[in-house]
Amino acid sequence: MPEPTTRRQFLTRAAILAASAPTLGAFLSACGGGSGPSTATPSLRLATPDNPVLWDIPEDNKPIADGLAPEKGTLKLYSYADYVSPDAIKSFEDKYSVTVEISTFNDGGEALTKLRSGVDFDIYNANYTEISRLVNGGLLRPLNHTYIENIKNVWPGFTNPWYDQEWRYSVPYTIYTTGIGWRVDQVPDDIGAMTNPYDSLWDPKYKGKTAVLDDWHTTMAMVLLRAGITDINTSSETDLAMVGEQLTALVAATSPKVTITAYNDLPAGQLGLAAMWSGDIINAQAYLPDGTGPDILRYWFPADGRGMVDNDMLVTLKGGKNPVLAHLFLDHMLDTEVAMQNFSAIGYQPPQNSIKPEHLVADGFIPENLSSAIVNPDWFDTGYRILELDPANDAAWQNVWRTFKAGGS
Repeated sequence: MPEPTTRRQFLTRAAILAASAPTLGAFLSACGGGSGPSTATPSLRLATPDNPVLWDIPEDNKPIADGLAPEKGTLKLYSYADYVSPDAIKSFEDKYSVTVEISTFNDGGEALTKLRSGVDFDIYNANYTEISRLVNGGLLRPLNHTYIENIKNVWPGFTNPWYDQEWRYSVPYTIYTTGIGWRVDQVPDDIGAMTNPYDSLWDPKYKGKTAVLDDWHTTMAMVLLRAGITDINTSSETDLAMVGEQLTALVAATSPKVTITAYNDLPAGQLGLAAMWSGDIINAQAYLPDGTGPDILRYWFPADGRGMVDNDMLVTLKGGKNPVLAHLFLDHMLDTEVAMQNFSAIGYQPPQNSIKPEHLVADGFIPENLSSAIVNPDWFDTGYRILELDPANDAAWQNVWRTFKAGGS
């Protein structure tokens, strides 16, 4: 496997509110909502699986015309650090005799701020939870599908996703789950066989050996799922109070490291047990010391798919100077051979029809002991999706996270 990625470096400075940030109750009172669910009208049109959105295409921002020749300028890609294979970039450069310039960001907030400032990036590596802000902010260029024939290679659900009906503005990039990774030489228990595997992160016998993700929504959602609450985007003040209490209990029980480097720390032996993304446990194999085989690694995700399942996407930006080339790059990354090579390099699975999850172990691509890190198509129907929150709820969630980080780092 090529040099491992630091794909989630952008989370190392996750957004945290100042100490004066109001609680959900304060927001509800300000909105006249009392102590129940928020009745405030969000300032953004928010897409959800139950409320799919077909985004408008404004008269002053139509897709590019058919049949245009690609530009010969430098294609500018705005992405997370190390989240695209150098070989995929090189093959695109060779095919079109151009140069690809990659700029990186540390977190989504930083990226959106820079995009709003007026930059000429051609492509942005986004998460679906950002699409309402991107479209409503006039930052995206709608796609001309005639340039992206390789969309036929992706799972059908991504040709009409709920967050971008008719894929007017986005194409899928990677898919991943959130689960628990561990080393069998440090953690003798079979975490996956536990009645509630999430409990392992609260087990005092693993104090000093555990980690949770430095991502406010993912880690708080994990607490909700542990408690049997499947609304991982809740606006309930009671639910959020419980999450805060359980995070405090977590600190007392195991003093977890709050990090996105478990893909490195776990195989290095600095951790024994960690909440992880599926792509990172796959990448962890490359960080194992010489002489240590991948058989010591394990990953748990609910076998029925009822856990966190998410995806990232690629979009073209309205301010880019190479719109045709940008379309062709999206098509390039959806090419079956390129997508598989990219998977090998970064560890994050693309939703490609050619990738049969049930064959990845037999084909020698994923070891049997990490088969649970493979993402199955039907999990996007049974799993739980992190969604963009309305501003009041977002602030309340992050206030709970701030309190945890103050004592949990």
